[in-house]
Amino acid sequence: MVFNSVTFLLFLVVTFLVYLKASRSSIKLGNISLLSASYVFYGWWDWRFLFLIIISSITDYLIGLRISETDSARKRKGLLAISLIVNLGMLFVFKYFNFLVDTFIELFGITENRSNLIRIILPVGISFYTFQTLSYTIDIYRRQLQPTKSLVTFLTFVSFFPQLVAGPIERASRLIPQFEKRFEFNYNQAKSGLKLILWGLFKKVVIADQTAQIVNAVYQAPETFNGTALVIATILFGFQIYCDFSGYSDIAIGTARLFGIELMTNFRTPYFALSIRDFWHRWHISLSTWFRDYVYIPLGGNKKGSFRKHLNIVVTYTLSVLWHGANITFVIWGFLHGFLYIIESIISPVSKTGKKLTQFIGLITTYLFVNFFWIFFRAENWNQAKSIVYSIFNLHEAGSNSIKSLLINAGKYTEPGRMLIFVFPFFILTEILINNKDLPATIDKIPWVVRWSLYYIILIAILFFGVLNSAPQFIYFQF
Repeated sequence: MVFNSVTFLLFLVVTFLVYLKASRSSIKLGNISLLSASYVFYGWWDWRFLFLIIISSITDYLIGLRISETDSARKRKGLLAISLIVNLGMLFVFKYFNFLVDTFIELFGITENRSNLIRIILPVGISFYTFQTLSYTIDIYRRQLQPTKSLVTFLTFVSFFPQLVAGPIERASRLIPQFEKRFEFNYNQAKSGLKLILWGLFKKVVIADQTAQIVNAVYQAPETFNGTALVIATILFGFQIYCDFSGYSDIAIGTARLFGIELMTNFRTPYFALSIRDFWHRWHISLSTWFRDYVYIPLGGNKKGSFRKHLNIVVTYTLSVLWHGANITFVIWGFLHGFLYIIESIISPVSKTGKKLTQFIGLITTYLFVNFFWIFFRAENWNQAKSIVYSIFNLHEAGSNSIKSLLINAGKYTEPGRMLIFVFPFFILTEILINNKDLPATIDKIPWVVRWSLYYIILIAILFFGVLNSAPQFIYFQF
């Protein structure tokens, strides 16, 4: 079940009405209704994977209670180790087993038919909910959090359906107290939630899914396209992945607000970043802050000298890359970001209070670097990524096809072409208006005539330019 489907719309209406009724009886009954709906939502893909999230949740619920009850440092470390082994063990098996098998076969030159090998399916959202539940036990171990006594509350915290499969990765200290309060419908909160849902759908079905048709056509046969076409396709992929992932986050945050729950902001117009460091303060914020708080700072952060600081950055980026998956292209993508981050830390990144010209140069160079790095994130393998880079810099003879020929000669791509002409300027202008600010609050400040005009423009764009038939999944579901 995906957000951009009629099925989810029906599911959301029924879930909200049931929750509204149940929460009037008691907090616990309201949470039970949310928990049940969340399990239905997750089980829609494959009900068998429900056992994984239940095992992870119950394990950390019990371990959290035991850690808080004992003062023995040895026992506390042992209990935390169990939590780490269970959660990271499941994540490792389901995410990296196939990669390890394939690597073993390649190393030893095994030629046996691979169709006979065991292949493990990656459960949707496992990278997100394992990190969310891990933060719970780690915070209790650090004595920064008291465990909840309610199993229902904890299970709801782990499986809350709006952010279950692609975040934001929430902290228990922020989310659990919200599930322990009686729900009171708030019109203004719900209204701001609906605005975020509308904007998120626009970004997903209009921008991301339309640009995907062009990007996929080019990246499926990059050797047939010239360097200019590859540059344009890569830039479009930058918009695709941003609108796809941030669109999911907007819908998740907006949906949660309907239920009186505030989730953390996960994106803040990252393409207006002035440096790579600033980019990661704006992009997938919940993951960036997770690695900062549970990896970078425990390693010593920037408090143990320049060498250790840079080493800690490398370790943190390496682990964040592995979170995305075991693929050499992801490793290169992460290495490039980490390397540039270190260079910036040495020469000092562009300040938000610096000169306008310096800020402009920082914005342009950061945007160009980030988009260049996307080549390695999008490419299927190292050879394809290398070929694309060579073609862009004209280091070998490239294909003759261009974006123009793709749009003119292939009828199915005329829709994305029109979208680029009519919708993209509106999207860019809106991003400039929002820049690092809250969308609903920003919209509320403009005159009502302009505000309602924006709503209608977005609705019309969704209906006329949106990819509504196939309901493509979100890119980060694969992580």
